Amino acid sequence: MTMMKKPLLSLVAAGAIALGLGGAAQAAEKIELPEVKWSFEGVFGTFDRAQLQRGLQVYKEVCSACHSLHYIAFRNLRDLGYSEDEVKAFAATYQVQNEEPNDQGEMFMRPGRDSDRFPRTFPNEQAARAANGGAYPPDLSLMTKAREGGPEYVHALMVGYQQAPSDFKLLEGLYYNAYFPGHQIAMPPPLNAGQVTYADGTEASVDQMAKDVSAFLMWTAEPKMEARKAMGIKVMLFLLVATGLLIAVKKRIWRNMH
Repeated sequence: MTMMKKPLLSLVAAGAIALGLGGAAQAAEKIELPEVKWSFEGVFGTFDRAQLQRGLQVYKEVCSACHSLHYIAFRNLRDLGYSEDEVKAFAATYQVQNEEPNDQGEMFMRPGRDSDRFPRTFPNEQAARAANGGAYPPDLSLMTKAREGGPEYVHALMVGYQQAPSDFKLLEGLYYNAYFPGHQIAMPPPLNAGQVTYADGTEASVDQMAKDVSAFLMWTAEPKMEARKAMGIKVMLFLLVATGLLIAVKKRIWRNMH
C-alpha cells in the first residue's frame, strides 16, 4: 500500500455535506440526482476494492480536514484489500489519545493502532463550529445511509457546485450547489481536478474523486453488505430447494392416498 499524503493544508473546507440553510432552504422541490452505475448495485453487486482504496485516499487527503470517520476502526480497512502490516502502518500515521493516563495521571497522544478508530477531527462540536464559521461538519461514517439517495447524493453534492443563476439570491458566505436542497450550502467546493495523486495512476478528475469517495462512504456505512447479500442468496437457494422437496413429498404422499 502506498501511504497516503497528509491532509492538504491548502484546503480550507468549512461547513458540512449535510448542512446549509435550514427551514426554508430545505425546499420541497424534487431534485433529480445524476445517475451513477455502482459496482455494488443489485443482488450480486460487490465493492470495487481499487475504488474503495482510492476513496479512502480522497477521504484522508481532503475530507478528513473537516469530517470525522469515528465509527470505523483501522482494522476494518483489511476489508479493502490491505494487509495487516499495511493497516498498522496506516494507523500509525494518526495520533490518538491513549485510553489510560501516564504515571503522572495525564492523558497523552500516541501513534494509532489497528484496534483504534479513526480519531475525531475536532474534540467537540463547539470546536468544530468555531473552526468552520459556525457550521458543524458531521461524521461521515453513516452519511450514505443518512441521506436520501445515498452515494448518489454524496456524489452529486461533490460535483454540483456551479455559478449561481443571475436571478438567484445567494446569501453571503454560502455557495450555490445544483443538487443541495435550497441550492445554498456552507461548504466550499471540496474537490479540484488533480487534487490527489492516485497510487494506481487513475486520473483524479472531480467526477472520479467524487465517485470514489462516495463508494468508500457506502462501504463505511455498510461494510458487511457483501456478506449480507451472499447470505441472502444462500437462503433463497435453500428455500427453493426446500420448496421443491416439499412439493415432491406432497405429490408422493397424495399419490399413495389415491
